[in-house]
Amino acid sequence: MKNSQIKIFCPATIANISCGFDVLGVALDSVGDEMIVKKVPQKGIFITKITGQNLPLETSKNVAGVAGTALLKASDYTGGFEIEIHKHIKPGSGIGSSAASSAGAVWAMNHLLGNPFNTTELVQFAMEGERLASEVAHADNVAPALFGGFTLVRSYAPLDIIDIPSPSELFATIIHPQIEVKTSDSRKILKTKISMATGIKQWGNVGGLIAGLFKEDYDLIGRSLVDHIVEPIRSILIPGFEGVKKASLDAGALGCGISGSGPSIFTFSKGRETAYKVGEAMKGVYQKIGIDYDVHVSKINIKGIKEIRKRTEDR
Repeated sequence: MKNSQIKIFCPATIANISCGFDVLGVALDSVGDEMIVKKVPQKGIFITKITGQNLPLETSKNVAGVAGTALLKASDYTGGFEIEIHKHIKPGSGIGSSAASSAGAVWAMNHLLGNPFNTTELVQFAMEGERLASEVAHADNVAPALFGGFTLVRSYAPLDIIDIPSPSELFATIIHPQIEVKTSDSRKILKTKISMATGIKQWGNVGGLIAGLFKEDYDLIGRSLVDHIVEPIRSILIPGFEGVKKASLDAGALGCGISGSGPSIFTFSKGRETAYKVGEAMKGVYQKIGIDYDVHVSKINIKGIKEIRKRTEDR
């Protein structure tokens, strides 16, 4: 059957971006999962294969299954879908592993159904996968995965997501120390009240970051990548955080912060060369303290999830 199957790339994402807890996110280009989604006559979502990580195949316990089920219930499609997930983003890494699976499932299903749902509606479905993963239906990872580039969740009720421009020379460097920090656990240590003075400083940085992205003002972007609320608490869960931050800024990074709930640490730099230099500086910190790590250098992914097309082989 034509258009009965699709293979897709689901990007990793950075959420919060220092000052924008639960409302700001950005999609990456160099790291992500792959998924194969296929229409089947049986009603339901069926996770048939997972590679790369030991994750549940049971639909109700898998974020792709839960997100896909939410879309299926809202559609008039009488059949179902089989889903294969090939994980390259490690769960608990802080770069949107659950979001890639949740967003990828609903994007592919929607595509195979002829795109009956708009992108904001897809975010709503994908948030159900995030609810399973972290106990909170947040959108700061799934929104950039689906929209591409930078996104701002202006409101959750009703859901209102704003596309933000991505400066052409902006690159991200992410280091993932090989420890796991569960999003659900890292949320539990956060304070639920802040002072007015702290809020004012944070709101100023959110506005400054958005303005810097629109104006392609790299210095303003850097000045705005300051978190007065979450980073001071969550950074204690990440060994070497302060050392990595200092080393990356000394190497020329515009700013540095915790990616999502951690333990990954992200930086933004102007230009690819600086981004790789920053990566080497970040590596040096973990080499000294003896923690294994992965490093990713990536331009901003302005398209988000995309189809992987087979190359025509010469015969």
